[in-house]
Amino acid sequence: MKHFDVVIVGAGPAGCATAISCARRGLRVALIERQPFPRFRPGESLHPGIEPLLQQLGVAEQLCGHAARRFEGQWVQWNGTPRFNGFGTDDSGIWQGFHLERAQLDATLLAQAAALGVEVNQPCRARRVLTQANRVIGVDTDSGCLYASCLIDASGARDWLSRQLGLTTHNCSAPLVARYGYLHGYNAAYATTAHLLADPDGWTWIAQVGDRLLHWTRLTFERNARSVMLPKALQSLPAMGAMRGADVTWRLTPAAAGAGYFLVGDAANRLDPASSHGVLKALMSGMQAAQAVADSLRQPAWQVPVQMQYREWLIEGFARDVAQLRNFYRQHPYPPSWLPAN
Repeated sequence: MKHFDVVIVGAGPAGCATAISCARRGLRVALIERQPFPRFRPGESLHPGIEPLLQQLGVAEQLCGHAARRFEGQWVQWNGTPRFNGFGTDDSGIWQGFHLERAQLDATLLAQAAALGVEVNQPCRARRVLTQANRVIGVDTDSGCLYASCLIDASGARDWLSRQLGLTTHNCSAPLVARYGYLHGYNAAYATTAHLLADPDGWTWIAQVGDRLLHWTRLTFERNARSVMLPKALQSLPAMGAMRGADVTWRLTPAAAGAGYFLVGDAANRLDPASSHGVLKALMSGMQAAQAVADSLRQPAWQVPVQMQYREWLIEGFARDVAQLRNFYRQHPYPPSWLPAN
């Protein structure tokens, strides 16, 4: 029988941030991931606000050092004349985000977790949650049972633990699927800044993420809309790999913490990529959950208040992000029909 302080399902950014943060607090941690790395995921264009979090996790130099492809904002063609939205400035200069291959992000975070003593089980599939007296006590995997004082679900949009426990989820949009892919080639218009382009069916985001590699993401507001709409200048470029899709329906699980468990990242709540800070929120939720777990283990009497505080933090943040995204979409020249009037 294997027993840990924390077992984490899913080794994406949220799961690895949780694992690293727990290990740094001296907790015994196991991390299970059903897929081998590298796995196909969309490239990331990361907000500069993520850099302090990567520093806390000990991976900033590897991911956003001198070799990183930096950018200062993006061009937005939305409800009028195209405009440049910069990230901002402070006394140290212009804020810069950076483009990053998702495989590099995944591998760097996972290596850091392993270096800190996290037991990594990969590939390893979570089969069912283990409970006792209405409390989560571990997970049955295809490599055996792992018992823990706390189980963290970082499985993403699969909502693994929510489905296992029958937790209620709230959809706050119509069903949405973001399609994404890569193009082989170079286009000077996208060389230094990403572009977000509105059209009658939704929007398309494009960025030059490598010397000969462009990344695009496409979201349509209605199911019967056209799936791909690339500028004419890019339509002749050959595709790199297949087009993929991801469920990005706006969704919240209010009971994101309970007896013996926490949900982090997209398993707790998610929005579509126009919210612009999905990875940042994933890392933040993992780090917050790690602190909550450490507090609960140190002072068992704090368990319920800590769970309530974590849930409230997630719900309040989600509500703010939904309000901002709804306001942004109301300014779209063809707002989605499912958007509330106010």
